[in-house]
Parts: sequence; structure tokens; C-alpha cells
Amino acid sequence: MTTLKNKTLFITGASRGVGLAIGKRAAQDGANVVIAAKTDQPHPKLPGTIYTAAEEIEQAGGRALPVVTDVRSEEDVIAAVNRAVETFGGIDILVNNASAINLAGTEDLDMKRYDLMHQINLRGTFLCSRTCIPHLRKADNPHVLNLSPPLNMDPKWFAPHVAYTMAKYGMSMCAMGMAEEYRNEGIAFNALWPRTLLDTAAVRNLLGGEAAARQGRKPEIMADAAYHVLTRNSRECTGNFFIDDALLAEAGVTDFSPYRVDPDRSDDELQQDLFL
Repeated sequence: MTTLKNKTLFITGASRGVGLAIGKRAAQDGANVVIAAKTDQPHPKLPGTIYTAAEEIEQAGGRALPVVTDVRSEEDVIAAVNRAVETFGGIDILVNNASAINLAGTEDLDMKRYDLMHQINLRGTFLCSRTCIPHLRKADNPHVLNLSPPLNMDPKWFAPHVAYTMAKYGMSMCAMGMAEEYRNEGIAFNALWPRTLLDTAAVRNLLGGEAAARQGRKPEIMADAAYHVLTRNSRECTGNFFIDDALLAEAGVTDFSPYRVDPDRSDDELQQDLFL
């Protein structure tokens, strides 16, 4: 295990949820965290902005750079990466966390929402990766972590929401393909996915509200799992599809109760996430 002290993480969608949790965990080591997200003004349904996230990261012990970034825009991404390099001297880690979800079936999904998912999830992941790679190439232990599921070709994961499945699997295919493409250069590409639902804005606003959130775990489980990936040797840890609790169990964690949203539920009563 190494430390993330003085490492620079570029995290998309880091103004809240899992992205922010990963940033705060890295900040505990004294990392630099680039908050590349769209929310610069308070949103009526979404908690936090890039500026409140920056405050939380600095309170946790890190240095923060909030940058308004729409990952659908090549100009935005290039500008944000350039600001990160100018501010911190380079980029060591990219976390492709920004994502959009809509579980509608084929005829019920309008093309605007189809495009949104594919532009953020797949195109955004590809764009951020290719923009950061020249800087990652110069890092001592470069990692890219995509928050996307293991590739499971069972038709049951396609039939109900084929558009969303394609968009998320596209992120996973980026991890798989780039891991092999950049293996000899020592840039690690991995994917990480939660075993259960997480208490995030997406779950509360789109997937069942507080009742659904209480069947899941806190985003901190993904932050702790991500930390275990990002502190590994990039030449020895690449091309993997990690599941948060399995990875933590492998690292020696035996009690997952602190991660539960509802402390009265057992782990067996939690709602398993999609694609598992």
C-alpha cells in the first residue's frame, strides 16, 4: 500500500455522492482533488455544489480545485485538465464518476435522454480518459477508475433498460480496452461497482426515494474500496472489475455494518445493485 499524499485526483461529478466521498477519502492523506462537475449554483433537488464540495475536501485535509465542467464538452474537459495541471503540476489519478441514469424501456425513452446517458457515461468517460492520458503517462503510479459494472451479457440486464445498460457497459469496455492498450506503459484502468444500492441523489430522486436508500449502503463504502484500488501498483493492478465489498473483504474488512444506511437491517436484507 502507498499513500495518496500530494497525489492529484481528477474526479468527474465530484460535487456530491460517490465522487465527493472518493475525494474526501483521498483528502485524508493530503491529496489534491480536482472537482470537475457542472453544479456551481445550488440545485433544488440535488445537494451541494463544486464549491461546497471543495470546502469539505479541504476540511478533510486535502487541497481542492473546483472547476465547472460538463463532461459532454471537449472544450470544458480540456480546459479543466489544463487548470489541474497548472495548479497542481500534473494528474496522477482519473476517476470517471459522472453518470446519468434512466431505466425506461426502448419505446418509453426519448432520444434526448438516450443521448444524455451516452454523452455523459460513455463519451464523457472516453473523452476524460484520452485527455488525461498524456499527463497520467508522466505520473509515478497512474490510475484510471471507472465507476461501472462488470460486463455481464445475460439478456436480463439488457431487456428492461437496454439504453442505460449500453451506456454503463460502454464505460466498462473503456476500462477493459484501455487497460490492455496501456498495459505496457503502466497506466492502470479498472472498474468499480457497488454490491448494493447506494444512498445517493440518483437513488433518492429517480430510483425509489428514501425507502430505496435505506435498503442500501453509504457512498463511503465505494470511497474506501476506491482507495484500495488507487493505492495499488498500477503495473500490477489493471483490467479488473471490482465489487466494493468483495474488494474490502479481500483487504481484511469483516464488519460492513457501519456502511449500512439503516443500522437495523442486516447485510442480507439490502437491495442488490443492477448487473450482479
